[in-house]
Amino acid sequence: MTDRKIGDTMVWPIGLGCMNLSHAYGPPTRLEEASALLNSALDQGCNFLDTATIYGAGTNEELIASSIGHRRDEYFLASKCVLAVKDGKRVLDARPESIKAACDASLKRLNTDVIDLYYMHRPDPNVPIEDSVGALSDLVDAGKIRFIGLSEMGAGLVRRAHAVHPIAALQTEYSLWVRNPEIAVLKLCKELGIAFVAFSPVGRGFLADPPYDPSNMQDGDMRRLFPRFSAENYPGNLALLEQTRGFASEVGCTVAQLALAWLLAKGDHVLPIPGTTRKDHLKDNIEAGRITLPAHIVEKLDTHFAPQSAVGPRYAPPMQATVDTERFDFERDEA
Repeated sequence: MTDRKIGDTMVWPIGLGCMNLSHAYGPPTRLEEASALLNSALDQGCNFLDTATIYGAGTNEELIASSIGHRRDEYFLASKCVLAVKDGKRVLDARPESIKAACDASLKRLNTDVIDLYYMHRPDPNVPIEDSVGALSDLVDAGKIRFIGLSEMGAGLVRRAHAVHPIAALQTEYSLWVRNPEIAVLKLCKELGIAFVAFSPVGRGFLADPPYDPSNMQDGDMRRLFPRFSAENYPGNLALLEQTRGFASEVGCTVAQLALAWLLAKGDHVLPIPGTTRKDHLKDNIEAGRITLPAHIVEKLDTHFAPQSAVGPRYAPPMQATVDTERFDFERDEA
């Protein structure tokens, strides 16, 4: 497996999503452990790191600075704006002045002069995408960011944004369990030369052996909000994994590695960014970048994880309303 391109930079095909070191799946990881994991990632050649303003209300960015800031020339750094925490509440603000202020704050927390890839974390229905991308373009001109990214946006918004300034990367959820990018944006990114960054590529812990057990959810675990992890739906989803173990055994890899290698087979512009707090999982994830799946395994997985096979929608209605990603016809019918 060769490195993959974001903007003008080649990176290892498997990146590291840093979110769950500080946010979303339970209590933050102890500082010493988180720092050791980040340094281990760099030591193993994983040089694409993804964070955001909202992750731990800025503490994830600070963690990266304190842990590996002294190795800044060794990694391609992505962060995100628009979503943030203010007075303990989640806010959405893509006004140009807010984007520029958020960037300055992130640069300070990250203790760096430039962010390699800066995403709009979500679309803001109150601000034209052209205005927001215009502000990001100003940040490129100012040398504060190198490339512009979008997150959780559909093909229409991507085209509009790209017309204002070249978009280097689109990030959205994509995995065996979430096939929605195949409706439009995966092909569009290939057409426009945009890297496609797949978050939650192992299904938030579902695509593993053993898979995540929802009965162990801790306080603050955002998976409590996702319908596919509910007591009613999760048992039906677990049935999908039984045959998947056989596919992994045939290839000689773990289930999580199989899921990551399947994504890499979907195009040389696809870069998964699994997150983890464990060094053994980190090593397995990085090594998945060396796996090339046989075509017949890819085809079997395509069929086995057909979009309608998942039990429950990706997001509950309130969260679905915050994104612009395409949905399959059957998902709209179920809403």
